[in-house]
Amino acid sequence: MPKGAAVVIGGGISGLLAARELAATGHQVTVLEAGDSWGGCVGSHQLAGLTLDSGAESFATRSDAVATLATELGLGGLIVAPRPGGAWVQLPEGPRELPKTGVLGIPANPWDPEVRRSLGFFGSLRASLDRFLPASVGTSAAVTSVSALVKARMGSRVLTRLVAPVVGGVHSADPGMLDVDMVAPGLRTGIVKHGSLAAAVTAQRLRGGAANPAATSGQGAAPAKAGSAVAGLAGGMHTLVNALVADLRRREVTLLSGTRAAGVSHSLAGWTVTLPGRNLAAELLVVAVDGPTAVDLLAPAIPAIAGQRPRTGPDVKLVTLVLDEPALADRPRGTGVLVAPETPGIEAKALTHATGKWDWLAAAAGPGRHVVRLSYGKVDGAGVHQPGPESDQELLAAALRDAQTLLDTPISENHVVAWDVVRWAGALPFAAVGHRARVQSIREACEGVGRVAVVGGWVAGNGLAAVVSDTRHQIQKLTS
Repeated sequence: MPKGAAVVIGGGISGLLAARELAATGHQVTVLEAGDSWGGCVGSHQLAGLTLDSGAESFATRSDAVATLATELGLGGLIVAPRPGGAWVQLPEGPRELPKTGVLGIPANPWDPEVRRSLGFFGSLRASLDRFLPASVGTSAAVTSVSALVKARMGSRVLTRLVAPVVGGVHSADPGMLDVDMVAPGLRTGIVKHGSLAAAVTAQRLRGGAANPAATSGQGAAPAKAGSAVAGLAGGMHTLVNALVADLRRREVTLLSGTRAAGVSHSLAGWTVTLPGRNLAAELLVVAVDGPTAVDLLAPAIPAIAGQRPRTGPDVKLVTLVLDEPALADRPRGTGVLVAPETPGIEAKALTHATGKWDWLAAAAGPGRHVVRLSYGKVDGAGVHQPGPESDQELLAAALRDAQTLLDTPISENHVVAWDVVRWAGALPFAAVGHRARVQSIREACEGVGRVAVVGGWVAGNGLAAVVSDTRHQIQKLTS
């Protein structure tokens, strides 16, 4: 028997998945998306005859959440691991292979040869003191930053030479700004359980490997190369969005793109969503937009959250280059390069050699043709946005300079077959210190009103694995 109506505001991955979960329980679901495309940060664009990811291009394998969803949607056979070889880090004195790490660049073994090459003897010595520190160091405070935890347990060289490049590349922020419990959930409790930060990293690494359906069996418990605790989909992560949308249409979910919710209100009868020219009534409401927009929408109906508006994320620009340069077939920097913040002369925070990372894309591009993606824009240690180059032409010029340096290969505009700039304005959730408590407060206020849920990266944490797992949990609570 059909249940009542449900409205989902936001057509990103969290909104689409929420709609699927609601439809599966018998609700009549309508999804509202202000833009003209579905999937949010999991988008696509066309370059030189290739359909490429314009946002997320992989997912973390620390859980099986994304792999399970992909399998349910008929994409399980397309899950692939990146090519071996791992990523590099660009330090002030030059490039180094990024060590075998588990979480945010934190080494599981400070004396691993690759770690020592990045830290030096005394840096590894300081990091190894972690195992002798009381478990309370870095775990006793209610809230702590990534920077404070790493520096207290392993020292400043691990922070600046390993953690800062990874955090900058993944979260577009300084590690001093980010709540460690949001960006690395379970890490601090792992220290208490296992006795050290390195042991906690090892435990999370092993769990991630076990959850990775694309991992090669028979490798025992040895840590994988940096950057390999992820998987992707042959054809690109945007195929997940296509499959979700097709699934929703089969379930007769109403999908309304180009439709912005102007406001919401609540009464004993349920929720009302205000649209241009009409209203939608709903028994259940799911708000799956960015944090500031979600709070602005819900605050009139839930006054308790009015003062809880989170900070916007950094504006990120992704420059994709399709290059005709056969020399890149040697993959001089493996799957890509992360840039240490103090490295002079480089404006990008990260470079991904996409055809060097994914076999399916290398085959699609063909011999001698390579896809390289560079990212710009982050938040510094003072919380100030560092946008970097702004115009498309400035970004192209910077990308060519940075790609040549980071890949140690002559690259000029003559090598460019096609290029594009994709801008994500405040799209990455900014998990600043104290953000987790703010999220908890907002969700408690929503539960007090009832029949409403907020989902998305800003409440779940950055990354598809966190978003998928949290969204399913929240919808299960909402419909139980």
